[in-house]
Amino acid sequence: MMVKVARGAALVRAYRQMGRTGSAGLLTRLRAVPRLVKGVTRGTYPGMAKSKLALMGLGVLYMVSPIDILPDLMPLIGVVDDFGVFLWLVGSLLGESGRFVEWERMPQHGVPVDRITTPQGT
Repeated sequence: MMVKVARGAALVRAYRQMGRTGSAGLLTRLRAVPRLVKGVTRGTYPGMAKSKLALMGLGVLYMVSPIDILPDLMPLIGVVDDFGVFLWLVGSLLGESGRFVEWERMPQHGVPVDRITTPQGT
């Protein structure tokens, strides 16, 4: 139960961070996910380990898979594990993609100006 609360808190922190001035907005973070994945797999982005990317991939597979560790037929418990994975996955993706956008915006990485969006994510 405490793990699920911690995952929810991480999601809330990521959401609050998006509202800060200068921080990447939701759309900017979502658009950055494919570049983040490419950067991690190619080894050009040092801010995230390939193992964490693999865990995120497993999280997606778990959510779309018809096989559950705790079946959805079990009242409440079967849905709570899926929700916990969802919270972790969304919180991790928002946090990691935000850090990636900040890294990308650093002058030494030479990101073209047209790839940099406004802080509101537009």
